[in-house]
Formats: sequence, structure tokens, C-alpha cells
Amino acid sequence: MRQVRPVRRKRRQMAEINVVPYIDVMLVLLVIFMITAPLLRTGVDIDLPDADASPIANDGEASEPLVLTVDKDGAWYLNIGDDPEASMEPAAVQALAAAALIQNPDRRVLVAGDTAVEYGDVMQAMVALQLAGAPEVGLMSEPPR
Repeated sequence: MRQVRPVRRKRRQMAEINVVPYIDVMLVLLVIFMITAPLLRTGVDIDLPDADASPIANDGEASEPLVLTVDKDGAWYLNIGDDPEASMEPAAVQALAAAALIQNPDRRVLVAGDTAVEYGDVMQAMVALQLAGAPEVGLMSEPPR
């Protein structure tokens, strides 16, 4: 009598990628970013004065305006540079603004002054920007509530 051998079938390797762990990681990252995004704050906290003025049209400008912020203590902050939230000396602001205006002479230049800051401090900021080469310096305000 002849012995019958069981037929062995070769198992093929699966070529599919298991994406479940990647989806889990993505969802964890999404939750982390959703929690931390509202906590991130950029800029200096100032109280802009209210004014009944119409907003300035962007005119298709690609670059953001150069904004010099003067807080209630009279400290100056420029929205460009290594750390936009670090106060700067007037000479450093003037040098950095001059370099930015040499790169883009059509860049809009604005001063944002807190309502509690003295008028003279805002005027000194405007003069520093004009000495840096800004042809026009605008003032920022909040629309009336």
C-alpha cells in the first residue's frame, strides 16, 4: 500500500502595510497640536487706541509690514529679527529696520503704540523708522467696538 503524503502549500508573504499604528500616531499628534495651538501666543500684549478709520488695503503685498510696537513701559519691539518678543534699544531697531528696508524698499512701516504710552515715545519711534529709511510711517489702531 502506498503512503499518501499531505500536500503542503507554500504560504505567500503578505505585501500589505499595516497602517493602523500610523493612524494612531497621527491622531495622538493631532490631539497634542489641538491642545497646544491655543496656548501659543505671538507678539507683545498692548492696548491699541480705538479709532474710526478704515483699514488699509493690502494691494497684493507679499511681505508682511514692518511693525514697531511701543508698550506701556516705553519698550520697543520689532516684528522681525531673532526674537520678536524681546525688547530692543532704539539703535538696534534703527539698524534692523534699515536692513529690512534695504531688502524691500516698498515694505509698509507701521507703529503700534499702547494707549498708556506717552506721545513722545511714539514720536521717537516714528523718527527712528524715518532715519532707517522708511518713506512713510503709519500708526496702528483698533476699530471702535
